[in-house]
Amino acid sequence: MAAVGQPWEKRRKEQQEAMSTADRKKLKAARKQEKKRQKEVTFLKKLEKQRAAEEKALEDLEEKIEPKGRLYTVSVALPGSVLDNAQSPALRTYLAGQIARACTVFSVDEIVVFDEQGEDVKSVEGEFRGIGKKGQASVQLARILQYLECPQYLRKSFFPKHQDLQFAGVLNPLDSPHHMRMDEVSEYREGVVVERPSKPNRGSFVDCGTRKEVQIDRKLQAGLRVTVRMHKNENSESKILTGTVVAPHVPRTEAGLYWGYTVRLASSLSAVFTECPFKDGYDLSIGTSERGSNVDSATLPSFEHLLVVFGGLQGLEASVDSDQRLNITDPSVLFHHYLNTCPGQGSRTIRTEEAIFITLSILRPKIDTAVRKPASS
Repeated sequence: MAAVGQPWEKRRKEQQEAMSTADRKKLKAARKQEKKRQKEVTFLKKLEKQRAAEEKALEDLEEKIEPKGRLYTVSVALPGSVLDNAQSPALRTYLAGQIARACTVFSVDEIVVFDEQGEDVKSVEGEFRGIGKKGQASVQLARILQYLECPQYLRKSFFPKHQDLQFAGVLNPLDSPHHMRMDEVSEYREGVVVERPSKPNRGSFVDCGTRKEVQIDRKLQAGLRVTVRMHKNENSESKILTGTVVAPHVPRTEAGLYWGYTVRLASSLSAVFTECPFKDGYDLSIGTSERGSNVDSATLPSFEHLLVVFGGLQGLEASVDSDQRLNITDPSVLFHHYLNTCPGQGSRTIRTEEAIFITLSILRPKIDTAVRKPASS
């Protein structure tokens, strides 16, 4: 037995000498196992800490990254009579092209052309018969807007030769994201269903402006315009491509792409609101006039569907006066905001095509701020 106070090393040595060889091996193995267990515990704690840090970093990143899709819409309404401000058919066409360009640059989703004369015109069938003919300016403007929005490779299918389009050569292209080149790779494409037989239980064929036709997932009537989600990893040697038909809004709502505008004809200013294609209507409307309040002090609330309305040659006041369904004299009561978007203007008049560019450019940052607000604001 070791004496009290003897150094620890000497006592340990005496104990080890007193132990059998087998006991020493067991003790050594137990210590080794304990050391291994401690290392595993330390490693697991470190791994858990690292995993928690990664999850937190991922959550922070998801909060910073905005959703890819765009759920809100922006609509523009203007009277067809703005074409009466042009002195020749060629200039009328060019004026319509400027309006289309402005709306495309600012990603407008819907253009409403209303008739200040109260004619119940709801399609672009027919033709323009000269300046001053009631309703026809709206028809011509709507047709040119539709023509420009349509991808070039589809225009022959939807726009036969027409007098309203005789000066289409002066129009500048919109170059919108859905105006694809033949070899351009994209998740979505616009197409037209072609007259081509397909096997039973197989979908129709669609011309999407590619070198090969696209077979879709369902049977549809020939001549119908469709939006197609292209399937990836296609065999390059295959005679056809494949895709799935989706709603026209899907490129915007799911991929955040600007996918052109729709065109709607309204018989009057009031019909712009009453015939709104959205279930709950426009939840934010803005009228533009030099008599409106200064846009610089305006703050927009959050919204889903925004409507911006422009007047014609005589302003929105004339549009209100000519609308038999409106029993008001002050146009400002029709809108949530009635704004002067170019205060201190140097010219007595601002042309409608100029007003669209001015208004949408000054509203753009206000729109960006509004759509980032909580829905309850």
